Amino acid sequence: MPEGDTVWRLAQRLHDALTGGPLTRCDLRVPQLATVDLTGRGVLDVLPRGKHLLTRFEGGLTLHSHLRMDGAWKIYAPAERWRGGPAHQIRAILGTADHTAVGYRLPVLDLLRTADESRVVGHLGPDLLGPDWDPAEALRRLLATPERPLGEALLDQRNLAGIGNVYKSELCFLLGASPWLPLSALPRPERVPTLAKKLLEANKRRPARITTPSARPDRRLWVYGRAGRPCLRCGTEVRTADQDPTAEERVTYWCPTCQPDPPDGHRAG
Repeated sequence: MPEGDTVWRLAQRLHDALTGGPLTRCDLRVPQLATVDLTGRGVLDVLPRGKHLLTRFEGGLTLHSHLRMDGAWKIYAPAERWRGGPAHQIRAILGTADHTAVGYRLPVLDLLRTADESRVVGHLGPDLLGPDWDPAEALRRLLATPERPLGEALLDQRNLAGIGNVYKSELCFLLGASPWLPLSALPRPERVPTLAKKLLEANKRRPARITTPSARPDRRLWVYGRAGRPCLRCGTEVRTADQDPTAEERVTYWCPTCQPDPPDGHRAG
């Protein structure tokens, strides 16, 4: 699933491609929007909100989309061949005289009044890359459930918006904390929102994430994607386990030496 930095970059690209002129083509291929035609309206802005995208149009309308695991927006020049997948996977087409944005496999696509955007993103916590970023509020939300494991709390978009599995694993490593450590046992919890903000800001303009001092492709991340390989800090084999057995695609990577088990003896995996 794309994380906040990836969605931020995508929003910038969509904004640059679609603003400045009216839509010359609009095709929304989901049942509830099949009769909607936004042709002639201008795109005012494309905004990221955590992992959500809000495309605002003239006339007070917003197209809300979320990529989840497999969705993608691709941008093409007028004569360019579309390469994002077969035609039956296309869920949205927004075209201007200069560019066409094609949404593939979008699991979430809603049209609503711009004034009602809070209906789809109002539950989110402070956005790590947004103008509403508030580290004190993010910390308050995290500590509201002190018994909750750190990794689960980081993934909860109601606490702070924009973190997924990659940053969850990397943040826990940089904090020297097990992903299963209760928030109440975490030393200096105020470091969490500060470090999360620092990591996403540093990577929002990079095509490849880097959380280590190295730019080598095999050493850009401390633990994520390194299952069975040596920890870059101590050499211990990096392990994996499900952060939450009830959730899909939430595998956690951690070093059992640099991130020791919680004091209650709970051991993951």
